[in-house]
Amino acid sequence: MTAPSICSDTTEAVDLFEPQGLYLKPIARINVSVQLPQLKSPGKSISNWEVMEKVKGMVKPHQFVTLKVAKSTLDFIRFEGETENKALIKTLIDRLDGKTIKLVGFPDQLKVRAAEAKLNFPSRHDWDSFFRDAKNMNEMKFGERPDTIHFKELPCRWFANKKDENKDKPSEYILKKVMETFGEVRCVDIPMLDPYRREMSNKAGIQTFSFGQDITFEAFVQYKEYIGFVKAMTAFRGMKLLYKEGDGKAYTANSKIDFDRTKHLTDKNIRKRRIERDKLEQLEREREEKVRKEREEEERKKEEERKRLEEEEKERERKREEKLRKREERLQSREEKRRLKREERRRKEEERKMKLKIALEERKILIAQRKLETIRLLGELLCRVKVVKQQEELKQREKELEEEQKRRVEKEKQEKLRAVQKKLESEKRKKERLERQEKELRDKILKNVKLMEERKQEKEREFLRKKVAGQTRLKSAVIMKK
Repeated sequence: MTAPSICSDTTEAVDLFEPQGLYLKPIARINVSVQLPQLKSPGKSISNWEVMEKVKGMVKPHQFVTLKVAKSTLDFIRFEGETENKALIKTLIDRLDGKTIKLVGFPDQLKVRAAEAKLNFPSRHDWDSFFRDAKNMNEMKFGERPDTIHFKELPCRWFANKKDENKDKPSEYILKKVMETFGEVRCVDIPMLDPYRREMSNKAGIQTFSFGQDITFEAFVQYKEYIGFVKAMTAFRGMKLLYKEGDGKAYTANSKIDFDRTKHLTDKNIRKRRIERDKLEQLEREREEKVRKEREEEERKKEEERKRLEEEEKERERKREEKLRKREERLQSREEKRRLKREERRRKEEERKMKLKIALEERKILIAQRKLETIRLLGELLCRVKVVKQQEELKQREKELEEEQKRRVEKEKQEKLRAVQKKLESEKRKKERLERQEKELRDKILKNVKLMEERKQEKEREFLRKKVAGQTRLKSAVIMKK
C-alpha cells in the first residue's frame, strides 16, 4: 500500500468529481538503471542508498517525488522514480541517460540508463481477449463481460460522505456519484462496509486483510453499458487520484485499477452473498438469542439463588432475633432483681444516713452551745484586757507628749543657733568681698599710674630722639656750605 503524498503541482489535474474534491493527474514515472561493476574483492558491497543519493544529485535542482528500488541484482540496480508532472520526464532523462556515477572505493564508472516507465494498466485488448477466451463467461450477463472495474487502495476519507459523522468510512453513494461521471452505474460494492463479508465462504477476489486497511479500501463498480466501462478505464489509464482539501492542500494516491475477473457482481454471486449474508444474520440473531436466553437463564438462576439466600438470611435473622429476645428477657429479669436489691440497699443506706445526720445535728447544737459560752467568757476577758490596755496607752501617750515637748524646745534652740551662725558667716563673706574689691581698686590705680609713667618716659625719649636728629641735619648743612 502506498500512502497518499502531498502534491505541490496541480497544473495537470483533470476534473473527476469536483464536489468531492477529486481529480485525476497523469502519472509521471521514470525507470533508472545503474550498471554495477564486478566485485572482485570479497566482503565488498555497493550501498543502494549511496547510489540513490548519487541519482538524486544528478537531477538537481529538480527532484523526485518518490524514488525507490524496484529491483536489485549483482549486475544492476533499477530505481523507480516519480515526478510532479510529465513535463519533467524528458528533462530528467536527459540528465540521467548515458551518464556515469563514480562511487568511493570503486575505480570503475557506473553507467546510468533512464527511460520513461511503462505503466501496468490493462488495455482493451486485455479484457477483450480475457472474456473471449474464458469458457465459463456469458457476455449476455452482467459481471461476465467487461463492465466491472475492481479498485484497490482507494483512500477511505476521500470517498467519505461529508454529511456523515464518521469521516473514516467510504460511502457507496459517493463512489457511485463519482463513477457516474463516465456512465450509468448498475451496482457498487465496497466489501469493507459489509460486516459479514469476512465470514462468507466466497471471498474470491476480495482482500480480507491488509496493512492499513482502515486507511484504504477496495471496491467494485459495475456499469450498465459497455461504453461507460470503457470511458472509465480510459480515463484512469496512466492516472492517479488527486484530492484537494478545503484549505487548498492537495494529495495524490496511486491506486490499483483492473477489470474484474472473478464475476464478483454477477447476479448469481450477488444473490449468493445475499443468501449467505441472510444466513449469517440469522446465525447472528440465533447467537444473540442464545446469548440472551443464556443470560436470562443465568439471571434467573442468580435471582433464585438470591431469593434462596434471602430466605436463608431471613431465617437466620429470625433465629438471631429470637435468641436476642430471650437473652434480652433474661437480662431484663436479672436487671430487675439487681434493681430491687439496689433499692433495698439504697433505702437502708438512707436510713443509716438519716440517723447519722440526726446525731450530727445534735452534736452540732451541743458544740454551738459550748461555743456560745466560750464567746461570752472571751468577751468578758477582752473587756477587762481592753481597760488595762487603755490605761497603758494613756500613760504611754503622756510620756510621748513630754518627749515631743523636749524635742521641740531643743529644735528651737538649734534653729536660733543656726540663724546666728548664718548671720556671722554672711557678715564675714561681706567683709571679704569689700577687702577683695579694695585690693582690685588699688591694683587698678597702681596699674594706671605705672602706665602713665611709661607713656611720659616714651614721650621724653621721642623728644630726645627728634632733637638729636635735628642737630645732625644742621651739622650736615654747615659742612655743605663750607
